[in-house]
Amino acid sequence: MNLVSELRFGSPQDPFHLEYNRRKGHYSMTVQHMHGHYELYYLFGGERFYFIKDRSYSIQPGDLVLIPGHEVHRTSDTGVPNHERIVFYYEESFFRQFPAEEAELLRSPFLGSRRVFRLPAPDRLRVEQLLYAMLRELQDRPPGYALTVRHAAAEVLLHTARHARSADTESLLEEAPSPTETKMTEVARYIAQHYAEPLSLDLLSSRFYLSPSYLSRTFKKITGFGIAEYVGMTRIKEAQRLLRESDARITEIAAEVGFENFSHFEKVFKSLVRMPPRTYRQQFRQTRQPAK
Repeated sequence: MNLVSELRFGSPQDPFHLEYNRRKGHYSMTVQHMHGHYELYYLFGGERFYFIKDRSYSIQPGDLVLIPGHEVHRTSDTGVPNHERIVFYYEESFFRQFPAEEAELLRSPFLGSRRVFRLPAPDRLRVEQLLYAMLRELQDRPPGYALTVRHAAAEVLLHTARHARSADTESLLEEAPSPTETKMTEVARYIAQHYAEPLSLDLLSSRFYLSPSYLSRTFKKITGFGIAEYVGMTRIKEAQRLLRESDARITEIAAEVGFENFSHFEKVFKSLVRMPPRTYRQQFRQTRQPAK
């Protein structure tokens, strides 16, 4: 294909944007990842760990990863160098260009309980032919290349939706997690259920009968997050929901999600959401105002 190692289309302000990377060596995401748009991730080659919400998945070539909005996630290194992937990001506005029935179909893969699908060889070949043809257009930029990219963005969603609805259970990722992954999932789910309570490394290590150093090291390895980082992200995710869905005062929301110090809440919120909580609430309400 002779593709460059990195290609991008659009920006986070557009109805959809994408990123393609072919990375050499070892790589793990270094920033917290939680956003409002839908994300579709496809791995062409290499291996990755993908932590989503409260579970870690081992991702292999041909795997599709689906992440709905406002769900904590992060990819990390498995110890095997080099990987190639593409990520599509879809805003809710992307689906408004389609009739309601079609929009519902395209959105449906993100609304199910499954997060990872492993494509059988024939489907993988079709998807990769579609994606590589699109990437060639994006790299060479002939007249009308953006039409090809937009068409592919919808077509890969359509393929995914049909695949997700099929009865071919052999293509579903059903690998049982290891005992270590299971234990770290239990820790993540405990945090998700008790985020409003005081949580610390010592408390969690005592609760799960693990040494603090082992829990800290293993949770980071399996999920890609430090314990304190994951607790903060879980609390901020709930704060975002309350800011969107309630009229409670921001100071009340900060306390409700487990922050004892309001200034600390604002600092963590801004580091993750890239804006203060008041601005987040105002922007969300502005985008939901009915057209005049």
